[in-house]
Amino acid sequence: MGIGTSRNIGIVAHIDAGKTTVTERILFYTGTTRKMGEVHDGQATMDFMKQEQERGITIASAAISCTWDGHTINIIDTPGHVDFTIEVERSMRVLDAIVAVFCAVGGVEAQSETVWGQADRYRVPRLAFINKMDRPGADFLDVVSQLDTQLEAHPVPYQLPIGAEDGFRGVIDLVRMRAYTFDDGRVIEEEIPADHAPEAEKHRTALLERLAEFSDTLAELYLDDQEVPTELITDVTRDCVIRSLITPVFCGAAYRNAGIQPLLDAITAYLPSPIDKGAVTGHALDDSGRNRRRHPRAGDPFSGLAFKVIHDPFVGQQTFVRTYSGSLRAGDTVLNATTGKKERISRILRIQAKNRIDITEVGPGDIVALIGLKNTSTGHTLCDLDSPLLLESVTVPEPVISVTVSTTGTKENEKLHRALRKMALEDPSFVVRQVERTSETVIAGMGELHLEVIVDRLKSDFGVTADVGEPSVEYRETITRELRHEFKHVKQTGGRGQYAHVIFRLEPNPGGGFEFTSSVVGGRVPIQYVPAVRRGVEDVMKSGVLADFEVVDVRVVLVDGSAHDVDSSEMAFRTCARTCFKEAFIKAGPRLLEPMMNVDIATPDEFIGDLVGDLGSRRGRVHSMRRYRKGSQKIEAEAPLMELFGYATTVRSLSSGRANHSMEMKRFAPLPDALTEKVLAEARERTR
Repeated sequence: MGIGTSRNIGIVAHIDAGKTTVTERILFYTGTTRKMGEVHDGQATMDFMKQEQERGITIASAAISCTWDGHTINIIDTPGHVDFTIEVERSMRVLDAIVAVFCAVGGVEAQSETVWGQADRYRVPRLAFINKMDRPGADFLDVVSQLDTQLEAHPVPYQLPIGAEDGFRGVIDLVRMRAYTFDDGRVIEEEIPADHAPEAEKHRTALLERLAEFSDTLAELYLDDQEVPTELITDVTRDCVIRSLITPVFCGAAYRNAGIQPLLDAITAYLPSPIDKGAVTGHALDDSGRNRRRHPRAGDPFSGLAFKVIHDPFVGQQTFVRTYSGSLRAGDTVLNATTGKKERISRILRIQAKNRIDITEVGPGDIVALIGLKNTSTGHTLCDLDSPLLLESVTVPEPVISVTVSTTGTKENEKLHRALRKMALEDPSFVVRQVERTSETVIAGMGELHLEVIVDRLKSDFGVTADVGEPSVEYRETITRELRHEFKHVKQTGGRGQYAHVIFRLEPNPGGGFEFTSSVVGGRVPIQYVPAVRRGVEDVMKSGVLADFEVVDVRVVLVDGSAHDVDSSEMAFRTCARTCFKEAFIKAGPRLLEPMMNVDIATPDEFIGDLVGDLGSRRGRVHSMRRYRKGSQKIEAEAPLMELFGYATTVRSLSSGRANHSMEMKRFAPLPDALTEKVLAEARERTR
């Protein structure tokens, strides 16, 4: 099958919308699996991690290939829980399109909005599938309305449900104007039921009027009351989807095997192939510094993006790569443009969850796992040795919560750190650091569930039983004013001495991030020592000054200094820079920043007062309240993470279990002075 017949798609949704069940049905009806896996009994093909099977959720996005009507479909099933948003983020970066799954009862949830925003950021075309039409409270058109008002998705129904809740029995295809019912998974084509015909005609007219906005040919036929060919509707729809002008909406009940085959037809008919997506742009690494385009064809130099790393006990490191141009064979050597190092490809695997199929060559537009890469991580670019190119990387969210982990005995400690290094390579949103003052190991992640899974994997996957501390907030340290400071490092020993002298100017960096520049002239600090000065500053920024929290948003200028012909060295300047930065930081108005969370609550009207009052007691601020559905409101608020431990229990208690919520990291904000000393004292107590 050629590149034009392949589809690289993701299945994305809010937690519990049923996306893994949708994927399992797709695998069954495409003949990829012989038995339907179920999430509730821990047998889902895509959820092959032990932690996924036990919790009934998707944690690590899994890649699998299947075929339908002459098309190859590479599917990535992604998590819905916000703690694993990095899995969605890195998958979105390499996909050509997504199927967004929504619950017919729950509609657009908070995480739905997050996922939709990620798709907007990467300009990913999409279809919508409204699942669980058989559930009590299912309302297809209400969810379509939410897609319009809450996501600005420009939704256009391409199907209507026949019935709902217990009465759901099929769908009406508004393109072919036929009805389809599902008997134990078999598709039965019928005439549209008479009682549904007026509604079908109304929505068919709306569909054609919408498409007529984007096609003169279709508009002329429609305005002249001529029959609009199905092929023309398909072509115009495909063009609109690729340009993200509309979101076609479909429906079904995956658990009851209803609606999957028409969804597969829509995936192959309306979603783009790698050819449709066109060339990818990267930054050339030659002296020109220009951007270069790579087209999805075998004749272009090879380029690909590593978007996921898994350590498999049988084959070692599997590096999932989306190829954009050229071809790659097992045994080839490529350049990691991110690190500048060469990597040799020993094997190329097509992955079907637990199964691995060796292939000898991969072409443009495919998603495969490469074996043999030793220094490649998420977001790294792989490319042809003679045509280096750096592609846009993957955005990694900041960790906001941490725990200490420890073991007894030197051997166990070595095992712990080996395991943590492997997991940190797999998951960029998981950070491991050593507290210099106490030699404690701290692991940080996106939420309590994220860290629970990490600790669980230590035991189940790596055989390490660790003692785990209480969760604590990952604060940040920064400065509030500009300061000039100098330090001279002089040390005489029995042998060679140490000499380094630096003068820094520290400034807040309102643009965010860390910047380091040197304005030294005349070689007073020899140029070969400037990188060591920077490394010294970075050492302190990682370990913190006030209480072992990372330093952020600082600009450091090396203004001046001096060196000694004999006693100066890289180590002396690195040591000098560390001390100078620490002393300057303390004098530059240091302060702590705390993670602020977006909190979205969907609640029946009668509980709004209690929930808003509780948010106020947690230093929260309500941004908006809007009608969610009949009798319910959506509260959108912001609150500090430090006030939200155990919040799920509070929401259940205040609403008699009828409200639900989600939280997502939004930004870091200054911690009030009244709380700063308390937080610092607690942090120092923990690290004694």
